[in-house]
Parts: sequence; structure tokens; C-alpha cells
Amino acid sequence: MPAITIIGAQWGDEGKGKATDLLGEHVDYVVKFNGGNNAGHTVVIRQEDGQSEKYALHLLPSGILTAGVTPVIGNGVVVDLAVLFEELTGLEERGVDISKLKLSASAHVIADYNRQLDKVTERFLGSRKIGTTGRGIGPTYADKVNRIGIRVQDLFDESILRGKVEGALELKNQLLSKVYNRRGFTVDAVVEDLLSYADRIAPMVCDTGLLLNEALDQGETVLLEGGQATLLDVDHGTYPFVTSSNATSGGACTGSGIPPTRIDRVVAIVKAYTTRVGEGPFPTELFDASGAYLRDNGHEFGTTTGRPRRCGWYDAVIARYAARVNGVTDFVLTKLDVLDGLDEIPVCVAYDVDGVRHDEMPVNQTDFHHAKPIYEMLPGWKEDISGARSFDDLPANAQAYVKYVEEISGAPMSVIGVGPARDETVIINSLT
Repeated sequence: MPAITIIGAQWGDEGKGKATDLLGEHVDYVVKFNGGNNAGHTVVIRQEDGQSEKYALHLLPSGILTAGVTPVIGNGVVVDLAVLFEELTGLEERGVDISKLKLSASAHVIADYNRQLDKVTERFLGSRKIGTTGRGIGPTYADKVNRIGIRVQDLFDESILRGKVEGALELKNQLLSKVYNRRGFTVDAVVEDLLSYADRIAPMVCDTGLLLNEALDQGETVLLEGGQATLLDVDHGTYPFVTSSNATSGGACTGSGIPPTRIDRVVAIVKAYTTRVGEGPFPTELFDASGAYLRDNGHEFGTTTGRPRRCGWYDAVIARYAARVNGVTDFVLTKLDVLDGLDEIPVCVAYDVDGVRHDEMPVNQTDFHHAKPIYEMLPGWKEDISGARSFDDLPANAQAYVKYVEEISGAPMSVIGVGPARDETVIINSLT
């Protein structure tokens, strides 16, 4: 069977967790292929008694919440082992089966010095800061590229681990003490901390690339779940205000060990408006009551950081860009219900850059920074749409909104989210 990739089409926080959870009942494996605990998914599951259970996941794949699914942390992820076991313990206490989790032996591990360097570097940058979460993600990916990183498999050979830590600290302690005026780390302390996790992770560590390819050969379905989103991709995002990994569909291959020929469906999650956390340009950002309305109604605060998200209207330019870069076959439009009650809804269809219209993403950072949105105004609706379960259940103006953004975004809107719970969904075309 082919694999399915889920990615974010904007700057993250689009609702990938809900989409992954929705698909989870129809797949056998769910794989997190990039990022670390610098982003999160919130999954809301309605119980048989009508009550809702909310789960905030940061490092774990959303598939861990679905019975029968094997959750996998792929080689493209950077792993904070303390966070991993904190999340696993929290889920276990709530009755979630965590026994099937698999962890790539080639995934890189976040060490204490990576977290420290992330925090002090961001403070050092001052007004030029990137807006990182300070969790050591960037420095760990930098170590990976510089070939001084620590991988999960290194925890099972103390001599290799010690040699790698010694090599890393020769440089990093110089930076911490002489540039940032911070105390350095001892090799013994770092090695002892990392080795303390070895016995606990041993049962879950394997060659996940082999595991997933064999699963596909046996006719099983693999869902590849991206962290962050297209506009945060280190190559294709709004650089330098990006994450340190490939969050686009291409990253699903490098971060999992599954070749591109095995993937035949790319599902992009796009919110019915736009949000962003951290620094960087944001053409449709709102600084008025409309922005506050979207933030309050959409509960736009970060799953991982709690930071209020910057909010703006739907941007079809970046949706088209995401469709092109990722080869999107289906969009999932989330949080349409947040727009309930508006008289009219602006949709950004193009940019004005110094008097020149851009229907596609400007090629350089300066033009994107100066881009002004060109809006088309659509009529809103006053009805509560959270009870809709088919497209025909939606008010006429809500239907028109969906059809319009579909037409200008580059791929069909196959699923519409009308509320946070799993069942608050309108399915137009099945994703499986």
C-alpha cells in the first residue's frame, strides 16, 4: 500500500493533530518525521458519554492515541528524552497504551548544552531574534549537519557516547564561557544524564526505515505526520524565520526512510484564516479587533509555549505556494467555525509590492516583507456550523467561502473542520 503524508500549509498550528487522529483509524502506522518538542498537536476526542478528552502532544505522533496504530518517531526527529518520558508517563496515567511506540536508532538526541545554547543565543540576538522556543532544536540540528551530533544508538555504547560529548564540548564550552559568559558543562554530567535513559528506550529502538518499508510491502498503510509547516521549512519557508528541519512533503522521505515512490497522497492542513507564532513577515496579520476576534474565538495560543498567536485573514498566495511545493492532493480546511458571526470575510488573493501585483510568493525576502494583501470580500454567516456533518448542512455563505478558497488555493478541500472534536467534521472526499 502507498503512504500518506500530512503537512501544514501555513506557519503551523493548522490542526494537523486532528487530521492525523481522524485518519488514524484507517492506517497502521503514524510517523513523526521532523522537528522535536518545539511544536505541538492538540487532539480532542469525544467520549461515548459526550464528554471530551483533550490531549496536548509535543514530541509523540498523534497516532499514539489510536488503538491498533503503531506510532513511530523517525530518524528526522530530534528527541528530548526527558520530554519523551514525561509525555509517555502522562498518557499512561490516562490509560493510553504506549507499548507500541517505536523510536529510530538514527534520530538525534537533544543534550543539555543544546538547550542552553538555544536560550542564550536567542537572547544575544536581541531585536534580530528568530523567535525560537528555546528547547535546543536548532542547535541539535546544527550538530547533526556539522557531524558532531549524538544519536539514539550512541546511548548503547558508552565509549562512543563519551567521545562524541567530549568533541562537542570542546567547542561549546568555549562559546558558553567566552562569548555568552555562561558556565560550561562537564563531560561526565552530560554522559551520565544521557545514559540514564538507555535502558528505558532500549525496547522501543529499532531500524524504523526498515520497519516502515516492510509494512508497506505487506500492504499496510503508513501515515507520515509533519511537525511545523511549509512556511517554516528551512529550505522553502520564510527564511531565516523558520524551523531547522524540512517540514514539507520532501522531508517526509528523508525523515522516515520511505522513498518518494511509495507516497501517493499529500494532505495539507490549512486553517480558514492564518496564524503565526514567533518573528517574521506576515502579510495578512491583523492588529485590530478582527485579529483579537480570531485569536479569542479560535483559542489561538501555542500548544507548546502558550504564546498568543499572531492572527490574520486567509492567505491564498501561501496556500498556492504550499500546494506547489508539496504536491498537495487534498486540503483539509480547519476551524471554519471560528468565522461564524462575521458580516463579511476578507480573503487575500494576491500581494501588492511597491505597486506591483504578485499572484505568487515573491522570490526574495525583502519583497515578501513589504507585501501588502489584496483582498476579495466574501459575505459571512451568522449560523453556528459546529453541528454540520455534510457540506449541504453548511449555510450557503459558508459553502460559498469554501468553494472560493478551494478555487484559488490549488487543490480540492476534501475535509472541513467545524469544531475541535474529532466528530465535528465535514468529509467531502475520503482521504483513505
